[in-house]
Amino acid sequence: MSINLNFTNNSQVQSSSNYILFYDKSKSIHGLNKSNLKKYANELEKNIQFSKSKEGKYEYFNLEKGIKVTLIELNNISSSLEIEKKGAALNEFLKKNKILNNFFLIENLDIFKKQKYIFFTKFLHGLLLKSYEFNKYKTSKNSRQLIVLNIPKKIKEFLNKKFNRYDSLLEGIKLTRDLVSEPGNVLHPDEYAKRLNLLKKDGLKVNIYDEKKLKKLGMNTLLGVGQGSIRGSYLVTIEWNGLKNNSKPLAFVGKGVCFDTGGISLKPAKFMEDMTYDMAGSAVVVGLMKNLALRKAKINAVGVVGLVENMPGGNAQRPGDIVKSYSGKTVEILNTDAEGRLVLADALTYTEKKFKPKFIIDLATLTGAIIVSLGSEYAGLFSNDNKLSKQLINAGENVEEKVWRMPLNENFDKLINSKKADMQNINYVGGAGSITAAQFLQRFILNKTPWAHLDIAGMAFSKYGGALNSGGATGFGVRLLNQLIEDNYE
Repeated sequence: MSINLNFTNNSQVQSSSNYILFYDKSKSIHGLNKSNLKKYANELEKNIQFSKSKEGKYEYFNLEKGIKVTLIELNNISSSLEIEKKGAALNEFLKKNKILNNFFLIENLDIFKKQKYIFFTKFLHGLLLKSYEFNKYKTSKNSRQLIVLNIPKKIKEFLNKKFNRYDSLLEGIKLTRDLVSEPGNVLHPDEYAKRLNLLKKDGLKVNIYDEKKLKKLGMNTLLGVGQGSIRGSYLVTIEWNGLKNNSKPLAFVGKGVCFDTGGISLKPAKFMEDMTYDMAGSAVVVGLMKNLALRKAKINAVGVVGLVENMPGGNAQRPGDIVKSYSGKTVEILNTDAEGRLVLADALTYTEKKFKPKFIIDLATLTGAIIVSLGSEYAGLFSNDNKLSKQLINAGENVEEKVWRMPLNENFDKLINSKKADMQNINYVGGAGSITAAQFLQRFILNKTPWAHLDIAGMAFSKYGGALNSGGATGFGVRLLNQLIEDNYE
């Protein structure tokens, strides 16, 4: 079920209506005397006093024939994140109980005084985040049912001003989730590149480097991954200049393996269908850049994504091949399923050399080992910079997109050193799989630029859903990086 917002002037109790009311720890509903439900005040407060619902749960009952009320308790809410979670929980409640047409009475948020519209904006943001569904390919009409939220028109002007920040963020997250949710037969590298070109309409500068250009540049580690596919391979740069000056941009780099079979080092068939989301790192970068453009962020930023498809074709890269990267360093390919680091290697060096950024943050569904380490609760953070790491950790805590810092150390280098080339693309000794992958990436940061690598393999897709997502593509990383920028760089 999707959400539809309807701004209305209607102030009369409908013959058949669902109302949503908030109450506080005093068990009182504020502002009822100003609302069209004032004659029901005693009955409403009686229901609250005798409510058997636990804190945080919602009460739903018939006020009289045709008039139903959902009561929301607002105890112990002290942060924006808790407000967003409260809104998200309402979405699940309405969906579960099939409460399709609802009227918000904003008057009872008088408890927040001048902050009531700000509260409602955050509440609505959480509700809309949780409501996302990807049903583009479903033909059943039931999948297209709408939950209508009727909101007093008098707050529309406020929402238009203050909600822009949240609306832009929602659009960025939705784009990320849509991209990750698309199947591999639809969103292959050729199609992905075309869609990125459409971002120009949002004020972003987009440059697409196809195979011919990439060969000329010498991006052989990226090209090697995609050479077994009938689809093209691309590097795409997306620039936002919000400062209109030559200050160094913030750089975000994403792995865009649109489908990963493992190549010649073929993956097991079971769950291979999940590899349609192996481009989630790139989707986060794309969603972030759209968000920055829509909200006209006062920064300069660049997003760089490498788009490939890893297939076991007749021209596919072989284990034992040696390729020369854009950096000039050579890599021995021991396993073609360790492909994401090869895509990122060229993208990282190019980003550093071309844009000379303040920092580089890359995102990738890079290793299964990070899921063994951190499950689906934290993304793995690897960095050469303590300040950037702390900023990411703090931002993640604020929006519940948490990261956990993992070690990098030159002692791990011996696990990826090659006898035939400068390095090999996998650690065959065993252990430290996520660390050696990050250690590999670090070798392609040539000028000591502050850098962080986020391994989001356990976070990009959820079979169970979370506080602010309903399962499937999560959009993890967009809120995190937007918060990082807002807190430290705007």
